Amino acid sequence: MSKRLRKPIKKEKDFSDKIIKILSQSANKAFNYKQIGAKLELDDTQSRNQIIKDLKILAASKKIIESEPGKYLIKAESKEYYEGTIDMTGRKTAYFICPEFEEDVFIPSNNLNHALDKDTVKVYVYNKRSGRRAEGEVIEVIERYKTDFVGVIDIQKNFSFVSTANPKMYTDIFIPKDKIGEAEQGDVVLVHIEDWPSRADSPFGKVVKVLGKPGEHDTEIHAILAEYGLPAEFPIEVETFAQKIDTSIEASEIAKRRDMRDTLTFTIDPKDAKDFDDALSFKQLENGNYEIGIHIADVSYYLEEGTILDDEAFQRATSVYLVDRVVPMLPEVLSNFACSLRPQEEKYTFSAIFEITETSKVVNQWFGRTVIYSDQRFAYEEAQYIIETKDNTIPVDISITGSSYVVSDEIVAATLKMDQLAKIFRRNRMNEGAISFDKVEVKFNLDAEGEPEGVYFKISKDANHLIEEFMLLANRKVAEYIGKQKKTFIYRIHDEPNEDKLIAMQNLIAKFGYKIDFRNKGDISKSLNALMEEVNGKKEQNLIDTLAIRSMSKAKYSTDNIGHYGLAFDYYSHFTSPIRRYPDVMVHRLLQYYLDGGKSVDEELYETKCLHSSTMEGLATNAERDSIKYMQVKYMQNHNDQEFLGVISGVTEWGIYVEIIENKCEGMVRTRDIKEDYYTFDEKQYALVGANSNRLLQLGDEIYVKVKNADLVKKQLDFNFIKRNE
Repeated sequence: MSKRLRKPIKKEKDFSDKIIKILSQSANKAFNYKQIGAKLELDDTQSRNQIIKDLKILAASKKIIESEPGKYLIKAESKEYYEGTIDMTGRKTAYFICPEFEEDVFIPSNNLNHALDKDTVKVYVYNKRSGRRAEGEVIEVIERYKTDFVGVIDIQKNFSFVSTANPKMYTDIFIPKDKIGEAEQGDVVLVHIEDWPSRADSPFGKVVKVLGKPGEHDTEIHAILAEYGLPAEFPIEVETFAQKIDTSIEASEIAKRRDMRDTLTFTIDPKDAKDFDDALSFKQLENGNYEIGIHIADVSYYLEEGTILDDEAFQRATSVYLVDRVVPMLPEVLSNFACSLRPQEEKYTFSAIFEITETSKVVNQWFGRTVIYSDQRFAYEEAQYIIETKDNTIPVDISITGSSYVVSDEIVAATLKMDQLAKIFRRNRMNEGAISFDKVEVKFNLDAEGEPEGVYFKISKDANHLIEEFMLLANRKVAEYIGKQKKTFIYRIHDEPNEDKLIAMQNLIAKFGYKIDFRNKGDISKSLNALMEEVNGKKEQNLIDTLAIRSMSKAKYSTDNIGHYGLAFDYYSHFTSPIRRYPDVMVHRLLQYYLDGGKSVDEELYETKCLHSSTMEGLATNAERDSIKYMQVKYMQNHNDQEFLGVISGVTEWGIYVEIIENKCEGMVRTRDIKEDYYTFDEKQYALVGANSNRLLQLGDEIYVKVKNADLVKKQLDFNFIKRNE
């Protein structure tokens, strides 16, 4: 008689970690071995005996307490769970970020338990004292970072799924049939996660908005905004409110302000600018010094606290500059008209006025509300022409008016003198340890349909630096004025660079023969400036500029002033762009309040506002970056038969990133697609190494590539390797 074979029971080494996790989740409740077995879905004798054994061992080691015979609860001081945030890797695994751990805790994919990227979670951590890398398991999602996602809908007979292009979103979203709305098969949609049942593989959601068909220009731009929770338009009630604001210039209001209408005043902005935040005025004083006014649109005069318009502006916190459009913080009636310092118009402004010597020393200052009249509007190109040629006839090829025109001798003289003073300010800043980041900006020439016709690069020149230096002067002096009074204020702060990031950067730039001096804070800034100057105009400039910026801490808003490392300022704020940044509006309000003798305001309240402003700034920056990447992919889609020379900008085990030299578009060559040899990744050399030839593909190498695939939805370029540039 044959014996019946029993299916072997899967035996674990022990259940200690899972027992502690269960008891930790219900810290004040006692469990017996049967209840724990039920939680673990184990009811066989062997597993139950193992649970009993593990409970006794844990109690003996005083990690848990036997509160009554056979019942156990977690010992208060032995709780092994922590709160923090999830950082997904894009490979369905994650890291748990928590201040209590020096190194991030690894979370395997089967331990995520429905946590998504940037969620606030409670995690059970194990291995943290064993010398091995700490690992963890999510036991509770405390707060979702986001519940709205953009993706493409796949409609089946009785249900649908939405899949996203975000590599960190590891699951699709289940949409019941009655929650599809007006979506059609293949539409790009915005969905809201409503629930994620414990035993469900995917979260349950509903379609909130249909954005359009994949690949269509407006669809993809609106998808970028929706992905970051940024609005594409103003609510009708906000637009209506803005339209009713009295924007006339009244004599009664002028009487309350310093009248600067007779002082020479002009603006210098990008050629395609629609709103003009700032203007400069210039006057030579009898003592030989110069009175220079930095005049900023007085947005706070129109934007009254507590209104729906102010609430909307605060929620947005910033304008968003996408590759083909601006999503403004304020409705057009204010941003492009009432507040914009347009030429030959009187405007209300908030001003910082300085008496400055021939050597750029500030000997007097005044802050307050003014009224100005802008005599002239210049594009940066026009102002640059004046600086370079000292000529007063602007040629038609750079003119914003579309024809050649003559500038007054008075304006030419003022521009040249302010350029001289700005150069001294800049030199002094660099000597004090400021870092010069003049990163090349990629811009596109677009046709009427928003299609990219060409790529060009925006480079900062003397005219840009002229405006920059006087804006920095106003921002610094306003912050210094309030900061020295020890009153609550909104600062723009920038911490010292992270040493680990600098070391990582050094390892990469060493491949190009460059190095950074780490001996002290001053040496780092001087070394970075020397590096920026050395790489200027070279093929690796954009890569190294990007690496340097990434090595820096992120600037942010705070009431806690720690100074601004990158600018080498002890005091710094944002005062000069209230049309596009809400913190500047708050700075105007606080400055006027303190000028009127007000007492220090609630620091905690304003710190909360700072945090919100910094968060929204980050989202806007991500959206702007995605829109550029989208347009680069779109541009390359139209050049898929062309060979391009590129420089290797990154090396990974799965391939190399290549940045095309002539247009800065970046894409990937997969290792498997390089046919000249069989390549493997060498981490020590940070290179791909050919198995047969032993040749390297490493950072800085020039190779020819061709477009293999241009995915507009994923905003992703794949290249084919053609040959080396030898």
